[in-house]
Amino acid sequence: MQGELLTAVTGIFGLVTGVVIGVVAGLYLRTSSSERRAPAPERRDGSALPAGIAEVLAALPSSAVILDPADRVLRASSAARAFGIVRGEELVIGELLALARQVRRDGVIRETDIEVAVRKFGPDATSFAVRVAPLGGTGLVLVLAEDQTEHRRVEAVRRDFVANISHELKTPVGALSLLAETVQDASDDPEAVRRFTERMQQEAARLTAVIQDLITLSRIQGAEPMAEPTRVDLGDVVDEALDAVRMPADAKGIELVGSGAEGVTVLGDAGLLGTALRNLIANAVAYSPKNTRVAVSVGVSRSSVDISVADQGIGIPQQDLERIFERFYRVDAARSRATGGTGLGLAIVKHIMTHHRGEVTVWSKEGSGSTFTLRLPRPESRGTEATGNTDRQEAAQ
Repeated sequence: MQGELLTAVTGIFGLVTGVVIGVVAGLYLRTSSSERRAPAPERRDGSALPAGIAEVLAALPSSAVILDPADRVLRASSAARAFGIVRGEELVIGELLALARQVRRDGVIRETDIEVAVRKFGPDATSFAVRVAPLGGTGLVLVLAEDQTEHRRVEAVRRDFVANISHELKTPVGALSLLAETVQDASDDPEAVRRFTERMQQEAARLTAVIQDLITLSRIQGAEPMAEPTRVDLGDVVDEALDAVRMPADAKGIELVGSGAEGVTVLGDAGLLGTALRNLIANAVAYSPKNTRVAVSVGVSRSSVDISVADQGIGIPQQDLERIFERFYRVDAARSRATGGTGLGLAIVKHIMTHHRGEVTVWSKEGSGSTFTLRLPRPESRGTEATGNTDRQEAAQ
């Protein structure tokens, strides 16, 4: 599928650049045929630039440059200058300049990929797909450079995602296969059969969890907010989320505490908000020592409603805080798999908050626990006022 996508993108880019080259060449030839009636615009240095080319270049989203026979820049789009491809009247990328000279000599259109280090756009280089073509037999050369940085980043993310999901699915499937063979060989040992079938159930549950999280993530990963949010009572959401994880919490002697949610409402999707909160509470329970506390608190300010989940767990290293919301990223892969995590829970939380025009933040210190906060925009006061704690907290401000 990736190959087909790249082929399609390359075809579209070639088609667009071909049309542009044709239009520019046509404008030049048309201008040349009417030179005796209307002289072409002159630059200060006397180099002729066909009329209409400036308008074509201005309409292009990509970086475009026209070089004269002496390799001077006759015209450059604003994008070409912004990316540092052109400075003054010079094409400063040596690779492009050499390519333009080759095209001028033999008249053959050439394509290549280059990377340009642009300081103003950050430390990473900007990737360009370049197409260089002659304009008739005039000695003019057209250089088109399409920024491919975001496209390549998306492709890299897609490749990583495919590799990760293949690994995540292969592990439980492989375990199920081995366990099935073991059960078959131990058919005359009821105790062994019971033990291995329990393991099979665990692996099947893990596989189901990964698939369910993938379905949830694919449903909410779009950045568009909800078209018709409804009023959601956070008291109900918090209570249901706490009840959903009470059994594993009780097994570890972890106390679950909720406060501040009574009477507070937001606009959104109750099911998605419940999923986000359950994921955070489940993580807090999974990564907390026995006989500790996980607290869920709701606070209301003038502009937002904050739902915080605080634990007394192992904490997250500082260098991992920026990456924990990536798909399948794990601070401790072995521990995460041992707790039954899929590696998608925090990515789902992040997308749910984007879906609600909100955000998720985290504070953590190794050995001191973590606090995740879901920050939602507060409903406007007209017809959507929050009650209960909202009024009390505002009165105290």
